[in-house]
Amino acid sequence: MLTTSLYFIVFGSAMGGRMMEVGGVSYGAFIVPGLVMLSILTESVSNASFGIYMPRWAGTIYELLSAPVSAIEAVAGYVGAAATKSLVIGLVTLATARLFVDYEIQHPLWALAFLVLTCVSFCLLGFLIGVLADSFERLQIVPVMVIMPLTFLGGTFYSLSMLPEFWQKVILFNPIVYLISGFRWSFYGVADVDVGISIAAIIGFLVVCFLAVWWIFKTGYRLKN
Repeated sequence: MLTTSLYFIVFGSAMGGRMMEVGGVSYGAFIVPGLVMLSILTESVSNASFGIYMPRWAGTIYELLSAPVSAIEAVAGYVGAAATKSLVIGLVTLATARLFVDYEIQHPLWALAFLVLTCVSFCLLGFLIGVLADSFERLQIVPVMVIMPLTFLGGTFYSLSMLPEFWQKVILFNPIVYLISGFRWSFYGVADVDVGISIAAIIGFLVVCFLAVWWIFKTGYRLKN
């Protein structure tokens, strides 16, 4: 809540009052979806990676591997716990934003769907990072040096139409753009990228990550040693 409040004080109040509307939406309301994504993306990866790395580091992962549970049940347990925490953080961020700006959610079911899909997808990614990492320091490399910069550059605080034409094309290689654009569409009905592409991108990413995590539990890759 404190972090979200600081963002709104700096960007929403100090800068937002000097900026025109973006896509017919006040700047303070415009940045709400981006701030929610900024929170849940970094938290999802960090929660899931730490959640699986600790049992590996402590050696308690062998209890799970010897238990009579399937690979899918094990994945659901680890990823579900991390995704639930990230989802709560996203909802708290939305509630905090209401204290600073008035915003509307035109498509609440789609907004919830984007939240859940994003939390689950990036928790699966975090799980992969936790399995591949061999030290506590390396757990933070992707969230801090990859996810956070891509989120800031993915349209959190601006619309892609504000960029020069060349950079509008380059920024489309940033996968976070599609998440923020689709989530913002569920709020205000405006998007930088077609919402169908955004939905396909997040579902495709979720399927790829799930299959990778399922294979890890099925084979015990880097879990048994």
